[in-house]
Amino acid sequence: MTTATWTSSGHLLGLEDLGRDQLFSLIDEAEAFLPIVRGTVPGDSMLEGRIIANLFLENSTRTRVSFSIAAQRLGGRVVDLLGSTSSASKGESLVDTAANIAAMGVDGIVVRCSDSGGAALIAEHVEVPVINAGDGRHEHPTQGLLDLMTLLQHFDGDLSGKTIAIVGDIASSRVARSNLWGLTAAGANVILVGPESLVPGELTSIVPREPGRGVVSISHDLDAVLDSVDALMMLRIQFERHDGDGIPEDYRERYGLDIARADRLAGGVPILHPGPINRGLELAHEVADGSRSLILQQVTNGVAVRMAVLAGLLASNR
Repeated sequence: MTTATWTSSGHLLGLEDLGRDQLFSLIDEAEAFLPIVRGTVPGDSMLEGRIIANLFLENSTRTRVSFSIAAQRLGGRVVDLLGSTSSASKGESLVDTAANIAAMGVDGIVVRCSDSGGAALIAEHVEVPVINAGDGRHEHPTQGLLDLMTLLQHFDGDLSGKTIAIVGDIASSRVARSNLWGLTAAGANVILVGPESLVPGELTSIVPREPGRGVVSISHDLDAVLDSVDALMMLRIQFERHDGDGIPEDYRERYGLDIARADRLAGGVPILHPGPINRGLELAHEVADGSRSLILQQVTNGVAVRMAVLAGLLASNR
């Protein structure tokens, strides 16, 4: 295994600093792991003897389990340290928790935390690779990568000029921010859709305007964009981050993707969701489980992406 070509820091903290070539290189590596994920070929042993610590101080199912399966498919071992059972619940700082874990001899730390920039802070204080599994409202880079991978698969490897709508609680979404960097780097234009209270206007300028990069725009009317999009990514309403504020009572009627709205989409327009889904709110059952849905494909791709990240950062450190 050669040293990862998509990072110069030895960590994966976000997609902001990755260019198109780096993103596509990482996704190519993930594609190569798909046969292992699908069980059509045996797992690899490139992480044999390696121990990965999953430091998850926020709740997670898909991401944490996905990293665990990815590590095990590569022959590594995983230690899960969850918020309720770690010393962080006793008031220990994020850096102290991570530094102590690193001092025990782990080979890498996967971290999810509520502090934006928390993963980068840990990376400054430990000597092992750090992978950001979601930090506050900042980024969720592996989710952005698996979403990009899924859309590239659907559109035969080319997103140039495609229009992707991201719908929902943009204000709370680290997934949306990683997707802004990843999708626009691949040449796609992104429309952020939702009520004014959930779509910060400053996000239109977060991504620089440069040749080959897509642009970001905002719409507060889902019905107005349905006829012009090439893909829809629905986001979960993160009630836990709002304390009941900022979510319109008529959200489902204005922004929920029901059967009638899905039927208005052009043929071939796929629907994605990072999960978990508030069924009946963001997505109707029939839409989430329908022929347009790429949700389970996203989950499969998530394991392959995390295998590529772990292999690139840890296997090359032998």
